[in-house]
Amino acid sequence: MAIAMKKARTRAGFGKRVSPHALRHSYATHMIEAGADLRTLQVLLGHTSIRSTVHYVHVSQARLITIASPLERLPG
Repeated sequence: MAIAMKKARTRAGFGKRVSPHALRHSYATHMIEAGADLRTLQVLLGHTSIRSTVHYVHVSQARLITIASPLERLPG
């Protein structure tokens, strides 16, 4: 697998090291940002515990900026 990952990284022109684990984290983050819920992601990643799934989820700063607080929706 390491050789295949290295070849793919080179073809993509990506300078940083890439591991299957890093790709798994990226996949989880993109799925959450696309609207997938944690339970769905849990099944897709093959986890038996939701706690395992939560460790893979990293929400981007750009996504956080777009989320409105419920307090902001109160009539003022």
